Amino acid sequence: VNNFKKPEEPILLALPAGQGRRLNDGLERLITMLKTNIPELLKSQFFQERKQDITEGQQRKQRDILEKFEELVSTEGFAVIQVQMGLFTRPDLLPVIDNQPTPFNKLEALVKEDKFPKKKLEDLKKKYSQLTEQLDNVINQLKVIDDETQTLLKNQEIEACSPLIKGGLSDLRKDLPFPPVQNYLDEVEKNLMADLDLFKGQKPAEEREPVTEEIDPFLTYRVNLLVDNSDLQGAPVIMEITPNYLNLFGTIEYAYGRFGVGQTDFTKIKAGSFLKANGGYLVLNALDVLIESGVWPALKRTLRYQTLEIQNPVSPFLISTSRLKPEPVKCNVKIIMIGDDYLYNLLYFMDDDFKKIFKVKAEFDTEMDKTDKSIIDYVRFARKICDEDQLQPLERDGLAALVEFGVRQAGRQKKLSTRFHLIADIIREADYWSQKNGHKLISRQDVQTAIKERVERVNLVERKIKEMIEEGTILIETQGQVVGQVNGLAVYDTGELAFGQPTRITARTSMGRAGVINIEREADLSGKTHNKGVLILAGYLRGKYAQDKPFAMSASIAFEQSYAGVDGDSASSTEVYAILSSLSGLPLRQDLAVTGSLNQKGEIQPIGGVNEKIEGFFA
Repeated sequence: VNNFKKPEEPILLALPAGQGRRLNDGLERLITMLKTNIPELLKSQFFQERKQDITEGQQRKQRDILEKFEELVSTEGFAVIQVQMGLFTRPDLLPVIDNQPTPFNKLEALVKEDKFPKKKLEDLKKKYSQLTEQLDNVINQLKVIDDETQTLLKNQEIEACSPLIKGGLSDLRKDLPFPPVQNYLDEVEKNLMADLDLFKGQKPAEEREPVTEEIDPFLTYRVNLLVDNSDLQGAPVIMEITPNYLNLFGTIEYAYGRFGVGQTDFTKIKAGSFLKANGGYLVLNALDVLIESGVWPALKRTLRYQTLEIQNPVSPFLISTSRLKPEPVKCNVKIIMIGDDYLYNLLYFMDDDFKKIFKVKAEFDTEMDKTDKSIIDYVRFARKICDEDQLQPLERDGLAALVEFGVRQAGRQKKLSTRFHLIADIIREADYWSQKNGHKLISRQDVQTAIKERVERVNLVERKIKEMIEEGTILIETQGQVVGQVNGLAVYDTGELAFGQPTRITARTSMGRAGVINIEREADLSGKTHNKGVLILAGYLRGKYAQDKPFAMSASIAFEQSYAGVDGDSASSTEVYAILSSLSGLPLRQDLAVTGSLNQKGEIQPIGGVNEKIEGFFA
């Protein structure tokens, strides 16, 4: 609201939800009522009679003073006249000669012609000087009476309009018994009494012409309702998807004139998401906050001091003759920032303020336990998507197929995937196939078709690899037995699709002291995890066969026809089988494929991507 004492520093009124709207509507009604009733009251016969009585009484005082002065002047042989001075007139004195006011310059001419006594002229000039001083005093007295008249008329207007103003504010005072509001209403009442001229000449609403003026004469009595929570139940929850400085912290708008000079006032202060979420929660994307200019430092500063100042970012291009400094807002906002682990750790270790301000971290898993409750939640989620997007409902088999897809995405029988955006996409696409097939409900077939079509759109790499295997470009044996050669299983991940494919792993051994030679590492095609797996299998071989004598062996292992790099330790057991086969000369079956990592004790550890690996081998 307006600060009547310091207009450049607007006042903040923080009220319970819905009370700000009540204040705004109440003042609007008050101004509308006063614009109609005050002009009618000031034009009423009773008020005009009181005004005339005051005016006539003051005029009588002036006439009495003038009559007394004119009598004094007349006895001294002078007369009061009005002298024109430009656009104005002022009283002056002239000596009366032969019953006629005569200017001094004419008398001086008569003295030169010896037609008027010189001594009498000098006496008249002395009297003129004395009377002029008295005339100035009279003029001052008349001015004082004029000022008194204006004061009396103003007080009369205030006395007449005071019941209207006080009565109009009484309901607001009862409805809003908050000390800051009461103080503000006191200032409103005081200034309305002093600004009664604003209401003079107001026409009735039905006779009023459309307003074309840019400036509202009653602007100072308006309420800028920054945040209106009158229809809100509970704490506000705001999700800001574009957290730039103005959207987040608010702005002060400017109106530009014909010369490009900006003007503003308290009604042009606009709230941002931070203020709208006061008393509740504000959800932000961490990356968006960090890349927007000036947002991250301002956000930390606001949270650190729990105070929000609405100001525009400094711009060298803004020319303004007015600048506001609104009263700071005390804030109680819970900020929820969403981001990945990498961004969290980066801020935690590189920004000291981050760990002091954001003290609660919540991690969301990509899978959950497959229980009766979680399956019911899956069904509820599917129903929610169908209702929001106006899709056909899923039948029982369709829901079962959707849950099976969630289990597959989790990669474990007792888990369900929580990648709900993917589940929602499958439901939407299944709805398309259901309508195309003329079904009234989304069936298992529709869900499976949607899954199949989704894979078909992104499995070009998989199809090309299968094609090269069938053509013999990529060598894979699926029959017979070979010494030192094993079919391993690798998982390829393109981002949108993960699939398994067999790959040939070979080993050659000889006498020597080189130990296990990782050809992929020597060619800089091996990842850190694969290197670790090779070192572990070397440790296993030494522990198994070199307890009482040196292990004089050189063994080289390689992923045949692999040119893009290898990572992961799930091939370490496969590599052990290939080395042992090469050492012993025992052939290995080529109709089998092997996967799984090995520890130094020779134990096979749990494997990942089992679905993709099995499907990749049998496909």
